[in-house]
This record gives sequence, structure tokens and C-alpha cells, in this order.
Amino acid sequence: MRNPTINAEMRRCLQTPRRSFPRAVLFLLGVGPASVASVRDAAGLYAAVLPFDKPRHDALWFGGTQGSSIHGRERPMGQYRRVIAWVLAWCMLLVAMDHVAAAQRPKRGMTFMDVLELRTVGDPALSPDGKWLLYTVTTLNWKEGKRFRDLFLVSTAGGPSRQLTFTTNKDEHSPAWSRDGTFFAFLSDREGSTQLYVMRPDGGEARQVTDHKDGVERFAFSRDGRWLAFTAGKEGERQLWLLPARFDAEKPIPLTTHETGVLRWEWSPDSRLIYFTSPDFLDKLDRERREKKFDVRIVDQPKPPAHLWAVDVETKSVKRWTSGSEYSVAAFVISKDHRAIAFRGASTSRYATGEEAEVYRLDLATGAVERLTRNGVSEGAMSFSPDGAWLAFTAPDDFTYMRNLRIYLAPARGGPVREVETDFDGDVSLGFWSRDGKMIYFTEGVGVNAHLFAISVETGRVTQLTHETGVLSAAFDEDTGWVLLTFTDPENPPDFYITTLDKVGQRSQWTRLTRANPQIEEIALGEYETIRWRSTDGQMVEGLLIKPVGYEPGRRYPLIVQLHGGPAAAYMNSFSGSYGTYVHVFAANGYAVFQPNYRGSSNYGERFKMQIAGDYFRQGYEDIMTGVDELIARGIADPEKLGMMGWSAGGHFSNWTLVQTDRFKAISTGAGAVNWISMYAQTDVQVPREFYFKGRPYENWDHYVAVSPIRYITRAKTPTLIHVGEADPRVPRPQSEELHMALKKLGVPTEFIIYPGMPHALTHPRYQLVKMVAEFQWFEKWIKGKEPWLDWKVLLDTLREEASKPEEPEHR
Repeated sequence: MRNPTINAEMRRCLQTPRRSFPRAVLFLLGVGPASVASVRDAAGLYAAVLPFDKPRHDALWFGGTQGSSIHGRERPMGQYRRVIAWVLAWCMLLVAMDHVAAAQRPKRGMTFMDVLELRTVGDPALSPDGKWLLYTVTTLNWKEGKRFRDLFLVSTAGGPSRQLTFTTNKDEHSPAWSRDGTFFAFLSDREGSTQLYVMRPDGGEARQVTDHKDGVERFAFSRDGRWLAFTAGKEGERQLWLLPARFDAEKPIPLTTHETGVLRWEWSPDSRLIYFTSPDFLDKLDRERREKKFDVRIVDQPKPPAHLWAVDVETKSVKRWTSGSEYSVAAFVISKDHRAIAFRGASTSRYATGEEAEVYRLDLATGAVERLTRNGVSEGAMSFSPDGAWLAFTAPDDFTYMRNLRIYLAPARGGPVREVETDFDGDVSLGFWSRDGKMIYFTEGVGVNAHLFAISVETGRVTQLTHETGVLSAAFDEDTGWVLLTFTDPENPPDFYITTLDKVGQRSQWTRLTRANPQIEEIALGEYETIRWRSTDGQMVEGLLIKPVGYEPGRRYPLIVQLHGGPAAAYMNSFSGSYGTYVHVFAANGYAVFQPNYRGSSNYGERFKMQIAGDYFRQGYEDIMTGVDELIARGIADPEKLGMMGWSAGGHFSNWTLVQTDRFKAISTGAGAVNWISMYAQTDVQVPREFYFKGRPYENWDHYVAVSPIRYITRAKTPTLIHVGEADPRVPRPQSEELHMALKKLGVPTEFIIYPGMPHALTHPRYQLVKMVAEFQWFEKWIKGKEPWLDWKVLLDTLREEASKPEEPEHR
């Protein structure tokens, strides 16, 4: 029999309450029932339309209908203004009333549905004049079981955002402005396959400009603004097409008819050419056998090398730039002065791991190709300096695997490569250049925060520019000088902010552009605290403690220990809004959560990160256990109510903990390895295993056995919930099956959930919900003694309620 108390608690965890304005008030406004967010959008609508330099007074968007009044009849523009002004007055009053009411309402706890329904911002595109930002907001559609994106517009001066497309089951994304800023293009699957659309930012219906059977893959405007190029067709057969940016052609113009199709491509800086890569030959028999359903998969099947070509936009003549079997051209970048191209040449060996790729430089005047690197690691991002004089790329220090990333410089017109040497004990990545080419800006994690830094390419001196508690990333727009920031902290999901380089270090000088999740203001969140403790070898270790909602000093709480993946990763001061952690759901239900950055984590220097090589679990495990001891000593954690959870490397460490101690009442382990010998051949990556375990299993057999949890499985006593994606290539399903079988045979309480078709991460929202609910109830059962485990009725009732919600208006 189900426990009605538990059912009620679970319903509260799952469900997200909805609020609406009084129907009578909304009827007076003429917009029908609407949520608070809808009314706020309406309030900002008129103000967002009019500031454009060339407003379209003949078409005003309201409620998804072009050129219509609030009541659906055509009205003169003057009546529009009077009606909208009246609506604005009401909206401002209602918003004010809503804020007062919200301040008086007690905040509620976060639910699983809150986690899954968090909206995310992405695809930012600044207008050429720097006055506007296009971006996407991703929302969850439960009926489809997918997330979809819509387009939004906001002024870089701040103010309300305006939604441009309204789709609940279509994906609108990748916006890009025309060079004159009068319109923008984007991709959408609103008519089935993904096609290219154009739209004015000041209102009007989106116009479809392509109709390719197999859809459009990617597009880009030429630098001179005359052309819009795109690739379309089946994978392996895609070709380049052109559209005049004035759209005065009846249909797209075919630019290439390359037999082997087009892979990567980029416009030349002068807009005369498009450079692209294409395979050397087409295996027609292989294609035919797959078309005829002989769809067996040949492991490590040889592939033809891809090489670099260029097509002239005016004449359509094609020129080949690279050839041979030494390498296959992967990513490439073009210098701004159009004198050189740098590319990553991947190994053509059928057994290549990806680490064999090297950096090459192509001189466009002579056609000469020079190999710049020769090592056993994979180089990272590449970028030319603004004046085209230098090529920068990243690679581990001394080209040694897992060492800190460093920037290397090569003269664009020939000469030796040099490392930008620095004493900065962290990764120096390749973000963006200063306009004078003297500095390179990058973001990096330091402890539990991430900041913006600048490194001098001459001296290697690193300067920290931001000091906020939180996590940021930064992008620089060369045309406008804006720095676009994505920032999050423990109380705020990621949003866009804008500033300039000279003001980026002053938080007061950031303009917040988006607020994608205003509902967070209604939710009581767990308080974050950064804690530090000394491990068994004297090393100071850091982590995050998330306190229960309503935390009372001196009272002990059940503690959930969450272990991050990687292990070269870290928990940081960002908003916890994923199915992997969902700390605020735990906090709302009386749990404290501990997130230790154990040995092997990033953000604490090279030695800390690499120290577990050859001794994978021991010191990291001691870091975790001493952290738990510290929380018990502080009177926060109840030593009789401990749980642990982790995914990937966090799953590895959870499995190791399972066979080392019985202090935990329950463990939830996802995508974790138990047998490193079998794992070596099963996984899709071997190089990390060879680094952490000092060689291959048949070269270091005893060590592989010694660090395999399965070796000590008879010690296991803790009830263990196991998760795995059925199609996980990184930590394949057999690892979880080995653990489940052993626990089952040994009589240790265990449950095993397989997520159909899922890779290393769970991408389907229903599976994300199942994972959270199953995991949470596993801890409720074994830590608090509550039944049942995984109540399917509660889950199904929640989905029925989501499916019964009214749909949003159709797209426009």
C-alpha cells in the first residue's frame, strides 16, 4: 500500500504551481487568460518595436497576429497607439501589484519540474550597430518530450526582451544579422525539414527563402553583405548555395557540385571566395550497401582524407589547396589579411585516436604547407592576430598530456613556434585578441569561481580582470567593441550581460540583458557556502556546501555527497539547475549537499589535477572522506544519515567508496566503471586510461586490477542504485551490469535502471525526470526510511498534468 504522506511530498517535489491574472482584468485588456510572464512581455512589446531606425508602422505584433488590433480588427495606427498606451498602463499596474503580492507570499521549495523547466539562453547575435541582441530561449515541451528554441530580441541598453517567434514544438535557432542590420536570417524546422528564414526585427511575418528536401545545415553572410551562403543536402552529399542578400533571385543559386560533398566551410575576408573541405573520394559501394540495408558497422572503417578547396563566388571556379595522405584537414582558420590559413591535420590512420592531429600553416601566395607541431597530444583552438602577423593555438605545456594549457605563437609568414611562457597555474585558453594584438583574453576557473583574464603575448604576464562570486564566459564583438558575458551564480541561472573591456571588472558597469527565469524569485533556494579542510596528507581541499532551506545552526541534517565527473572538472558557484545535481530539491526537503573538489579536479593547479595519475582513487577518496568528517565535526552532517551520488568519474568514485566503507546509508552511481581491464577495450577513449593508470592493461596488469572496485566487491554492503545509458560509448553498459550482477549475487540491496538509447548523458527529459525521482526516493527510502521507491503513479500523474496544459500561440 502506498504511503499517502510520501505521495503528497513527492507531488510537491514534482509539481510547479502556476499563477494567472484574474480573468476579468485580462478580459478588459482583450488578451484572454495569460500568465504573469505574458503580461510582462506585452508591457515591453510596444517599447521594443518603436526604437528601430526604420520602424514598420504598417505591421505591429500583438498576440501572434500581424497588423491586427487587440480585438482582431484592422485599426488605424493612431488607434493602435491609444490602445497600446492603455494596455501599457494596465500592465504596469498589474506588474506592480504582482511584485507586491510576490513579496508577501512565502517562497516555496524547488521541485523536479522546476529543474526540468528552467529556460536557457543561447545563440547570441549582436546587430551591426551594437544596439540590439538576438538570442534564443530553450524551453521544454512535455508532449513532444523535447526542448525547443525560440528567438528573442533585446536592446543592449537594457529593458524588456521581445519574443519574435512562438513555437512550442519547432526549433528556431542560429540567428544572424544582415550586414546593414535591416533584417536577420535564422534556421527553423517549422515546416518539417530545417530551412532558412528571414525576418525584420521590427515586426512582420518570417519569410521562408529555401525549400531543400534534405534541409539546410548551416548559413553565413559574406563580409561585404552581398551574399548569403548555405549548405544543404544529405550528409556526405551537401553542396554550397548562394542567395543575394537583397533576395531578388527567384531561387537559390548552386555554387558547388562537388562529387564528394562539402564538409566545413568559411567565407574569405574579402568575400570573393569560400574555402571548404571535402573528402578525396566517395566510396560508392559503401553508400549503396547502406542504402540497400546492409547496414552492418565495420569498426574503424578506413575513411578518405579530406582536403582544402576554394570556390570563386562570381566564376564558380574551384581550386584545390591541399592534397596527399599525410593528413586529413579538419578545422581551419583564415588570417584577416587573407595571406595564410592554419588548419588541424588529423591522422589518416584508421586506428587514430584523435591525439595525433597536428597544426599546419598554408601560405596562400605560394601554396606551400608547413607543419608546425610534431607531438603526441591534440592541439586546441587556433586564431590569427588582428594584423594577421601571428597564429596562436593552444596545447598542453611542453606538449605533455594533461598539463596546463598554454598558448603557442607561430609567425604567420614562417618561422619557429614559441610558447607564451607564464607562471599562471591554470589553463590559458584562446578566447579573443585585443584590437592591438598585444593581449589575449580568456576565462578560467579558480577554485569555485571562473573569471576573465588577460595574458600578454610578449611577457606571459597574466592579469585577472573580474572577481565576482560566480561563473562567467566572455565573447568580444570586434565590430562594436561590446563584451558579451554569460554569467551565473548560486542564485541566478545563466543570463546575458553586456559591457566594454575597460569596464568588465566593474560589476556595476554590466548591463543585464536577459532574465530567462524570473520564477526563481518565488523559490526558496539552499544557501551556498565555500568550505575548506585539510586532507590526510596535509593538502588543503575545497568544496561547496549547500545548506537546507531554513537551515538552523547547531542542528544536524542528512547529507548527500555529490561527486563531479571528469575527474578534471570542478563544482563551482553556478546555479544548480540540472538533472545531475538538483541540489535545491534536496535543500527543500531537509538535506544538506556536499560537493567536494577532490584530488584530480581542475581549478587548483597542475599538480593537484595530475596527482592521481598512477594512484587514481586513494588520495581523492581521502579528500572526500575528510570533507565529510569536517562537516560532521562542524555539527552540520548527521553521521547516521549519509548518502552519495555521482556520474561518470563521480560514478567511478562512488563505486570505489562502495567497496571501501559502509558509512553511507545509500549510494546512487551512474555511468561508473568497476573493472578497468574490461573498461579499457569497451570505452571509446583509451588515452585518459593510459595516463591515469600508467600504461595499457597488458603493460600494467596488477595496477589495473588493484584500482578496480570489482576486485573488492565482497566488501560491499551499502544499498546501491545503478544508472546507465543504453548507448553510452564512454562508460558502456557492461560496466554497470558487472556491478549489478555482483551486488545481486552478494545479497546487497540494489536496483538497476537502463535508459534506452541514451549516450553518456541523459538527453531525454522523461529519463531525466526518472533519474531524479528514482535517485531522490532511493535516499528517502534508505536514509529516512520512507516508502515506496520510485512511485510510478506520481510520475505518470505529473506527466498527465503537464500534457493537459494549454498550448502557447503558434509561431510567427
